[in-house]
Amino acid sequence: MGLLAAAWGAIAAASLIIGALIALVRTVPKRQLGLIMAFGSGVLISSVAFELVEEAVGIGGQIPVAVGMTLGAVVFFLGDRLIDGLGGEGMGSVNGPESPGSGLAIVLGAALDGVPESIVLGLTIAVGGETGIAFFAAVFLSNLPEGIAGTAGLQKGGWDKWRIIRLWSIVVIASAIASFVGATLLSGGQGDLHAFILAFAGGAILTMLADTLIPEAFENAGNLAGLMTTFGFGLAFALSLLD
Repeated sequence: MGLLAAAWGAIAAASLIIGALIALVRTVPKRQLGLIMAFGSGVLISSVAFELVEEAVGIGGQIPVAVGMTLGAVVFFLGDRLIDGLGGEGMGSVNGPESPGSGLAIVLGAALDGVPESIVLGLTIAVGGETGIAFFAAVFLSNLPEGIAGTAGLQKGGWDKWRIIRLWSIVVIASAIASFVGATLLSGGQGDLHAFILAFAGGAILTMLADTLIPEAFENAGNLAGLMTTFGFGLAFALSLLD
């Protein structure tokens, strides 16, 4: 079960590398990137509501959910401040970081939302024997604009393509390990522990959306970002009904 979870975690995070390859092959216009970001935001909002927080409330008490969401939000906030201090401010935008030394900031930024998501994937597989379609799609789609935008910034910072690919590969490996841990070491915990982890991921992702992805989507795509966000939400909700 652990190896299966690791494989799913790696596949979900692989869109980071796909996004990097897209950015390395061609320059993605700001408007298109903004629409991708908006769509991914809508998908993630749906997943937070129906795949994470709702599920957490169903399997655990109110206190683990409240504590998990609060800590998830605080950890992302503090991590985001740390990233800014390391030179990664604006890492989610198409302008991106322009310093070659900001690679660590990119890794930290991707891990802040990627690791909790991957742990949740692993827990879902361990508990139910399969991963949720909607949540998997949300993780995969939300990673795509991050890979595109981050790669665009790294290129401006003078990184060569193979170094960029290696950087994103590290994040994919970390996500696979997190899924493995979620399916093995953490799967034996009680309902409150699972609820805490789900809520923690929900709090971190929701804070990331409000702080980074949605503002960048509107900045790059304008009012159309609202329509794409709603479309992404609706599609993810429809997928969650299939689960």
